[in-house]
Amino acid sequence: MAAIDIAPNFGAELKDGFKPVNAWVSGGIAWLDDIQQFYRERSAIEKEYSQKLSALAKKYFEKKAKKSSILSVGENPTVAPGSLERYDLTTLESRATEHERFSSQLITSLAEPLKNLAARYEDLQKHHADYAKKLEAEKDTSYADLRRTKGRYDSVCQEVENRRKKIESSFDHGKSKAQTAYAQQQSDMRNMKNTYLITINVTNKQKERYYHEYVPDLLDSLQDLSETRVSKLNSIWSLAAQIETQTLNHSADLLKHLSSEIPRNNPVLDSMMFVRHNAMNWRDPPDFVFEPSPVWLDDDAMAVDEASKTFLRNTLTRSKGLLTGLRRDTDQKRKEVEGAKRVRQNIREGKDKRDEVEVVRAQFALQESLHDVLRRLLTAETEVSTITNAVGDLSLGARNHAFKTQTFKIPTNCDLCGERIWGLSAKGCDCKDCGFTCHGKCEMKVPADCPGEISKDDRKKLKQERQAAAQAAVPSGANGAQADGARDLPKLGRSDTMGSMNTLSSGYSASAHRSVSGTTAMSPTEEVAPQQMAGISAARKNRIVAPPPTQYIGGSSPFGDANGRNGVSGEEQRGKMMYPYKQNGDGEISVDEGREVVVLDPDDGSGRLKIRSPTGAEGLVPTSYVDLVSVPHSSSQHPDRPTSMASVSTTSLAGSVSSTAPSVKKKGPAVAPRRGAKKLKYVEALYMYEARAEGEVSMDEGERMLLIAPDGGDGWCEVERGGVRGVVPAGWVREV
Repeated sequence: MAAIDIAPNFGAELKDGFKPVNAWVSGGIAWLDDIQQFYRERSAIEKEYSQKLSALAKKYFEKKAKKSSILSVGENPTVAPGSLERYDLTTLESRATEHERFSSQLITSLAEPLKNLAARYEDLQKHHADYAKKLEAEKDTSYADLRRTKGRYDSVCQEVENRRKKIESSFDHGKSKAQTAYAQQQSDMRNMKNTYLITINVTNKQKERYYHEYVPDLLDSLQDLSETRVSKLNSIWSLAAQIETQTLNHSADLLKHLSSEIPRNNPVLDSMMFVRHNAMNWRDPPDFVFEPSPVWLDDDAMAVDEASKTFLRNTLTRSKGLLTGLRRDTDQKRKEVEGAKRVRQNIREGKDKRDEVEVVRAQFALQESLHDVLRRLLTAETEVSTITNAVGDLSLGARNHAFKTQTFKIPTNCDLCGERIWGLSAKGCDCKDCGFTCHGKCEMKVPADCPGEISKDDRKKLKQERQAAAQAAVPSGANGAQADGARDLPKLGRSDTMGSMNTLSSGYSASAHRSVSGTTAMSPTEEVAPQQMAGISAARKNRIVAPPPTQYIGGSSPFGDANGRNGVSGEEQRGKMMYPYKQNGDGEISVDEGREVVVLDPDDGSGRLKIRSPTGAEGLVPTSYVDLVSVPHSSSQHPDRPTSMASVSTTSLAGSVSSTAPSVKKKGPAVAPRRGAKKLKYVEALYMYEARAEGEVSMDEGERMLLIAPDGGDGWCEVERGGVRGVVPAGWVREV
C-alpha cells in the first residue's frame, strides 16, 4: 500500500463545512446498518442451506436403512461392505453442522456487533450535530444581540432628535427643561453608542472564534469519528473473512484475496478523496462595522465626555475583575479537554481498553464547559481592549462602590438622578461601604468616588449631600420657582415612616405656591376641557386637578349645617357649571354650561354632589363639572383650609389661545359610574403624595378617598379621588 504524504485535516481545509461533513459521516454510519443487514440475510441463506443439507442426509440415511447396502456394494459383494456411503453421508452432515455454525457466527460475531456499533456511532454523530446547532444558535444569538443593540441605538438617536425638535417648539419658560432633557438624552445616546461599538467588537471576536476554532474542532472530531468507523468496519470484515475461510476451504483463494483487499480501504484515503471532492473557495465573512443612525449622523469614535467616561470606567472595572478568574478556569478546562483527547487517541491506537463512546461523551461535556468560559473570557477581554484603546485605562485610581442589588421597602430616592426607587424585586442597588443608593439602570453611571466604609452619622450626612446634589441636577420645570420649591421639600426617610407621621404635612405645603406666568390663577377644583388643552404646546402638560377633600365641604364645615345642607344660617355653598351636563340616570339633572347652582349635599366620595339649578330643580351632577365658590356670611368663622398640593389650573392660559384654536364644543371629563353606598370603603391619606407616573393620583395628608382595590401584594392600592381613578402607595393610606 502506498504511503500517504499529507494527512488531511477537515478543520483546516473545509472551514465552515459542517453540513457536508456531517452528511458524509452520517452516510458512513448508515452504511454499517446495510452491512449488518447483509450478514443477516447471508446467515439466513446459510441456515437454510444447512437445514437442506441435514434434510438431505437424513433422507438418504432412511433410504439406506430400507434398501440395505445393495445400492452401495451390490447384492453379492466379494468384500464385506465398507462404510463409504456412511462416510459420505456423515461428511454431508458435518458440512450441514459447519454451515449451521457459520450461520450463527454471522449473527453473533458480525451482524450484532455491527448493529451496536452503528447505534453508538449514530449517537455520537447526533451529538456532533446537536453541538453544531448550539454553536450556530450562539452565533445567531450574537448577531441578533448586535441587531437589537443597533435598534436600541437608532431609537435613542431618534429620541435625541425628538428632544431637539421639542426645544424648538417649546415656550421660553420651558426651554430650560427641554434643553436639559436634550442634554441628558444625548448622554444616553453616547452611552448606547459605546455599548453598540463594544457589541460589534464582541460579535466580531465571537465570529472569528466560531469559524477558526469551534467549527474546525468539530470537523476534526467528525473526521476522527469517520476514520474510527472505517477502522472498526475493517476489523469486522477481517473477522468475517476468517470465519468464512474456516468454513469454506474451497473458497480460500477468494477469501484470501478479499482479506488482502480489505486493508487497502484506508480511512485516511477516504478522507483525502472526500476533501478533494468537497473543497471550495471559502472566505471569512466581512467584519461588522459601525452604522450611523439615519436620523443622527455620527462617526465610529467612542464618546469620551465625562458622563461617558464614567460609564466606560465602570464597564472596564467590571470586565477587568472577571479576567483573572476566567483565565484560570480556561487553563484548567483546556487541560481537561486535552487529557480527554489523549485518552481517545490511545483508544484508537489500541493502548487503552476503555469505552471510546463514553470517553467521547465526556470530552464533549468538557468542551462545552470550556466553550462557555472562553465566550465569557473573550467578551471581557474585548471590552477591556476596546475601552483602553479608546480612552486608556480609566480604572487606575478609581474608587468603585461595592454595589449589591437591593429591594427598598420604604420610599428611597436615587442618589444619582434623585428619582424614587420603586419595586419589590431588587429594583435598585446600594453600596455596602458608603450607603450610596441608585436605580439598577443608574449603577453604571455612578462615578467611582466611594469614600470607603464610613460611620452611620457620616453616611447619613453624605446621603443628604448626595440628595441635594441630585435634586440640584434635576431640570427645572415650566416655572422656575416651582422647581426650586420642590428641591426644598422634606424627604421621607426610614425614621419618618417608623416614627411620628404627623410632621410631613407642613413641609409639603411649599408646592402649593405654584403659579403660571401670564395666566390667571383658578380655584383648585377647576379643570381644563380636553378640547382646550389641545391648543396648548405639547411641551407643557398641567395636571387636571381633583375636587377638594370632603372634610372641607360637608359635616362640621361652616359651609352648611350638621347634615351638610346649606341653610339661611352659616355660609351658602354656590358653584358654577364649567361644562354642560346631561342627565344619565335616576336622581341626576341636566344643567347648561355657565349656570350658577347652589350646593345642597357635598361630595361624599362618590364623585357627585347634589345641587339646585336656577330653575329650582334638584339633583346630582359630577363634582368635577362644578366650580365651587363660597359666599361667606358676616358671622361665619371657619379655620383656614390647608394649602392644596394640586397644580394651578390653566384655564386662563387655554382661554388665551382659544382665538387661534379651532372652535370645538366643550365636553366635560369622564365620570365614574355610581356605586351602592353599602359596598363603599374609604381610606385616609397618612402623608401627602404627588403623582409621578401615569396611572397614579396625588393626595393630601388627611384626605379621605374611595377605595377601589386594596393592595394586591405589589405595594399599591387603587383609589378614586374626585371622580379620577389611580393608584397610591398602600403604606401611605389607612382604611377608615
